[in-house]
Amino acid sequence: MDFSGRLPHAFTTPGSSSFVEFLASHAPDLLPSAKAVAGPSAAAGHGAAGAQLAPHATTIVALTFGDPGSLGAGVVMAGDRRATMGSMIANREIEKVFPADEFSAVGIAGTAGIAVELVRLFQLELEHYEKIEGALLSLDGKANRLSTMIRANLGLAMQGLAVVPLFAGYDLDRGLGRIFSYDVTGGRYEERDHHSVGSGSVFARGSLKKRWHPGLEPADAVHVAVEALYDAADDDSATGGPDAVRQIWPVVVTVTAEGYRRVPDDELAAVAAQIVAERTEQADGNRAARVRIARPTAGLAPEPPGLPADQPDPTDQNEGGDAR
Repeated sequence: MDFSGRLPHAFTTPGSSSFVEFLASHAPDLLPSAKAVAGPSAAAGHGAAGAQLAPHATTIVALTFGDPGSLGAGVVMAGDRRATMGSMIANREIEKVFPADEFSAVGIAGTAGIAVELVRLFQLELEHYEKIEGALLSLDGKANRLSTMIRANLGLAMQGLAVVPLFAGYDLDRGLGRIFSYDVTGGRYEERDHHSVGSGSVFARGSLKKRWHPGLEPADAVHVAVEALYDAADDDSATGGPDAVRQIWPVVVTVTAEGYRRVPDDELAAVAAQIVAERTEQADGNRAARVRIARPTAGLAPEPPGLPADQPDPTDQNEGGDAR
């Protein structure tokens, strides 16, 4: 604002429906891409080395549920709560899944600080478009806008400060949930059925392949998402599983025709308890099987008590006469 108390001329002049373009024209220093390290230190790789000191967020999973066109169709997105800084746990309660708008969600993986700032800018971008145009942007349009914003941060990604989000939402025109993944150059890819990003994504994808099936109920889809994060945390040190001691649960959201909904912690606690009980029962069965393999004579009649192994049974017949 100027000294007269009025907004600057730029704020009252009709322009683009993109808030990012407006910001790039009038205050480019506020964009996340303006934080790129410049000069000889970046060329020497000091920027990449410094990226190891920034907290990183992983892992995000997303999967669709319900039959397309039905009232129960939608998408689930879930993220663990751990942020790492090198080999250290930087934060145990970071949130990585956010509402993009009423009918979409975005999860972050990569450099946490820049990713959160990018999400906030994306939220403002969608809100600005809705106010200027008087209508919601289509799901494909939202995915394209996010792709453009990621591409603008390519300089940061080349310095080790990469942000790779996962975007999902409910398509009001098609009546189904859809998932979009990205690379650091802004490439946009639509995924079928389910997907995962982050350091634990390899293990989470394996779990999703086994547990996902068409026509999942919303509650079952939440169970599959939490179980995928549980499997990722089992093999990836940068992914945090459900923590019953500290009462820290993953952030899990559903997006349907009714909008964005965050699953309450008490529901997630019950899901986590069920998964732990199933895994405990499975582990007990595995231990019992190993014992049976290690003792192949188990189940045979025991030898008579009190007889040394090297002494014959007196009830047996000798070769030369009757039993004593």
